[in-house]
Amino acid sequence: MEKREFESLIENGFALLPEWVRKKIKNVAILVEDEPSREIRKQEHLADDETLLGLYQGTPLSARGENYGVGTTMPDTITLYQKPIEEAAEEDGIEIKKVIADTIWHEFAHHFGMDEKEVREREKKHLR
Repeated sequence: MEKREFESLIENGFALLPEWVRKKIKNVAILVEDEPSREIRKQEHLADDETLLGLYQGTPLSARGENYGVGTTMPDTITLYQKPIEEAAEEDGIEIKKVIADTIWHEFAHHFGMDEKEVREREKKHLR
């Protein structure tokens, strides 16, 4: 899939988040990379047979104090990894747009302060 088409699916997936959620999202950039870098794989303790679909990096809303944003504040980032998303969709027989939308939901849950365990528990309810 061409990167522009993939990015268009990201826009559509973001639009699927509830409006009240989208309104609370501030200072977050969504990036696309082909795959997690060697450094990210090491940082996330991934085995050779593991990968990431997405990665949130930043200061969750729940951890931002009164001084957040004073001075120069770089945006949080959500990186979506195109090749692993395409592979996951193919392996599971799911449309890429659904995998993207689910990954966006997952990573923004981290932005709102949920840890991995809580995100997984909520995914069981939200995504099924």
